[in-house]
Amino acid sequence: MSKVCGQHWVLLRGLARESAHWGDFIPLLQAAFPTATITMLDLPGTGCWYQETSPATIAEIVEIVRQQALKQGVLKQPITLLALSLGGMVAWEWMQRYPQDIAAACLINTSFADLSPAYQRMRWQSLGKIFNIARLSDRVQRELAIVQLISNRRDHDQAIAQAWAALDELRPISAGNRLRQIIAAAHYRPGDIKPQVPVLLLTSQTDRLVAAACSEAIQQKWHLPLHSHPWAGHDLPLDDGEWVVAQLQAWVEAKL
Repeated sequence: MSKVCGQHWVLLRGLARESAHWGDFIPLLQAAFPTATITMLDLPGTGCWYQETSPATIAEIVEIVRQQALKQGVLKQPITLLALSLGGMVAWEWMQRYPQDIAAACLINTSFADLSPAYQRMRWQSLGKIFNIARLSDRVQRELAIVQLISNRRDHDQAIAQAWAALDELRPISAGNRLRQIIAAAHYRPGDIKPQVPVLLLTSQTDRLVAAACSEAIQQKWHLPLHSHPWAGHDLPLDDGEWVVAQLQAWVEAKL
């Protein structure tokens, strides 16, 4: 791994989430890498692009996200991707299509359709909760239900729900874009080619949305390093950002 690893971070969030959902994790990451640049890119249909239409394939999403990065001058040097869930699929496809852009990547709680069954990629135990969330019209109640599904901490539920409801009021994600992102994720099959750059996998053993077995399947196929958190939920940076940062620091330092 070259010395540019960990110096130019690009962060990608997951399904129907935007850059602002990284929240307090960003100052933690910046403190751990004080000389690094950190750029958060929104997937099409979310964040600053909430009025745009999200494609229904990961490949098309990559092309749009990469154009954002080019326009912002982010790709003047190799980047280190940090990507969660759906963002992890986008990161993997980016590494396949444009390996020259990437110095390394860390993927958190992601999954691929050709490695894991649908009931692990979207755990059947959570399907009823997901259906009920979609029916909630009150923003705070909807975001509270989301927090209680993807986070295993209960000490911050109300504060996070209020903050996320405010984001949804500013930049609401349409039902159509949610659906197209789900379709893109459901059909993503990256094939057999191992990325040319170092990849770290992080997973949550008690993720109630995506089974930890999905990250384990990626690890087993390509023999990638994998670290598992014992109690966090799907949104691992939200539940234990300090742990995530510690894994990133150790990984970068070991490779320099």
